[in-house]
Amino acid sequence: MILDHTTLATPVGPIALFADGDTLVGLEFADALDRHDRLERSLRREGAFERRAHRDPAGAATRLRRYFAGDLAALAEQAVRPRGTPFQLEVWNALRGIPAGVTWTYSQLASHLERPQARRAVGAANGANPIALFIPCHRVIAADRTLWGYGGGLERKRWLLEHEGASFADRSAQGALER
Repeated sequence: MILDHTTLATPVGPIALFADGDTLVGLEFADALDRHDRLERSLRREGAFERRAHRDPAGAATRLRRYFAGDLAALAEQAVRPRGTPFQLEVWNALRGIPAGVTWTYSQLASHLERPQARRAVGAANGANPIALFIPCHRVIAADRTLWGYGGGLERKRWLLEHEGASFADRSAQGALER
């Protein structure tokens, strides 16, 4: 299998994109090497692949540029194909339904999936998301409306939510430790 690949400079750091034809199959923050390695291992589970340099894999680079320029709906237009368990796929599909500028708590996401007791499992699936931004795991926050967990780091999560105009409680601005 040949995957089109590029790394794009963005306001939140370099982003690596992987596409199979017209479908995005992976996105990672290129400076988060541990997560980048995890994505590569995940992609290899489907079989060996070669990278092929591409200016705009599946049109995802263009959509990211539009998003960062203020077209917040651009990411929702992207075809994605994440690889995961049936439960992970269910969570990731639900994440795609959270519009830009809106945040849900882990409890809200679990309730939406009709699994209100599965908050931790939802959180684990959220954290295993192989196509960040396009599957907007950054839009899920803690029950107290503070930022909680993000593989790309809480500063990126904060930037993305502020870019989208989402509301959340920013405890770090008050000097409190973020959980």
